[in-house]
Amino acid sequence: MSLRMLVAIFLMIGALAGNATAAGWRAGAAREKLTPGQSMWMAGYGSRNHPATGCLNDLWAKALVLEDAGGKRAAIITLDLVGIGPDTADPILASLEKKYNLPRANVAICCSHTHSGPVVGKNLRSLHYDLIDAEQQKLVDRYAAEFIDKVVALVGRAVDGLAPSELAYAAGTATFAANRRNNAEAEVPKLREAGQLKGPFDHDVPVLKVTGADGKLVAVLFGYACHATVLSDYDWSSDYPGFAQEAIEREHPECTALFFAGCGADQNPIPRRQIELAKKYGAELARGVEVVLAGAMKPLSAKLETKLTTVPLELAHVPTRDEVEQDAKSHDKYVAARAKHYLAELNAGRSIPATYSYPIEVWQLGDELTFVALGGEVVVDYALRLKTSHGEKTTWVAGYSNDVMAYIPSRRVLTEGGYEGGGAMVYYSLPSPWSPTVEESIVKAVDGLMPAK
Repeated sequence: MSLRMLVAIFLMIGALAGNATAAGWRAGAAREKLTPGQSMWMAGYGSRNHPATGCLNDLWAKALVLEDAGGKRAAIITLDLVGIGPDTADPILASLEKKYNLPRANVAICCSHTHSGPVVGKNLRSLHYDLIDAEQQKLVDRYAAEFIDKVVALVGRAVDGLAPSELAYAAGTATFAANRRNNAEAEVPKLREAGQLKGPFDHDVPVLKVTGADGKLVAVLFGYACHATVLSDYDWSSDYPGFAQEAIEREHPECTALFFAGCGADQNPIPRRQIELAKKYGAELARGVEVVLAGAMKPLSAKLETKLTTVPLELAHVPTRDEVEQDAKSHDKYVAARAKHYLAELNAGRSIPATYSYPIEVWQLGDELTFVALGGEVVVDYALRLKTSHGEKTTWVAGYSNDVMAYIPSRRVLTEGGYEGGGAMVYYSLPSPWSPTVEESIVKAVDGLMPAK
């Protein structure tokens, strides 16, 4: 046998081995419009004083179902919503396990945190639900019930669409996020131009590419750590994450683009408050994704491992009945609304909670990529710490996942105080800031779920 023939055989074996690392997956994607069909209250800002009046661009629920070579399945659901709570997440998860054999640990529900979507159930109840009138509450309840059914059916369609696929990953960059605690908004453009923005921040754009057996793009899952708060008017909108998804889907018409919010609770898109800026940031984010798609991406072997835990996060203080009764007389309508809710609980024989059951998921995709899904509005410190500990390029951290129950400050942010450090707790109907143990409790739990290296 000639040397040339031996070289050709070795090259063929190498190519087959490379393809084998990415083969064996099956994937299916689907989408469902979530834009309300009627005018109803919008979520995210307490300053709004009437329901929505129009629609700038649609809100979507999307699902990506993955199945590994052994037949294990998991579903990522992305929502153009400010957040969801257990009142909507639990029925969805129960139905998915019953209908499609998707256990709780195998489903990640990721919210974009757009502030131009509807109120959904009791999420942010002291900011919205408990303060709107009975007619608006009925609309919210009806929307939540329909939303649950839509999401369950959506995942079913993605399951039905499972087909042989290949997965690959890499990360790009987008730079419009700025730490809102450390940079005055008016100064950000000048600081950015001079390269003097103060951190911490996370400008990574993680990208997961799903291609079919025919080589066509089936789905793109991507993330970014920044609040979806460019817009604040009365038109339904998925804000910059929606414009980014739309741009990718225009470029790849048969593809479903799905967005997950990273740990951006203390990150804002700055400047903001203009439609053109929302479109601009969406275009920048989409370009970051397209650069990754056009470049070298690492294939993922067809192995899937999912883990779930809940951590009892401690609250710093549980108010007495006397303190609650005093708060019920407050001139601050949000404090009063929270107190009235707690009085109803106490009068029903229930106690004010001292802890909150906090969800954490860790998925291992192949031998290469780890996806961490954290509940709540998580500040950027968590992503930076976990990526440093477990791999800068191979650890992806999503916030706003499965239950958006409050801000999740790091020890640093909790000590500094302010809105993210504890001021926002009232809007989520939690009685106090978190205990100083919050960061270590979460990080320890994540570390315990991470795969051995």
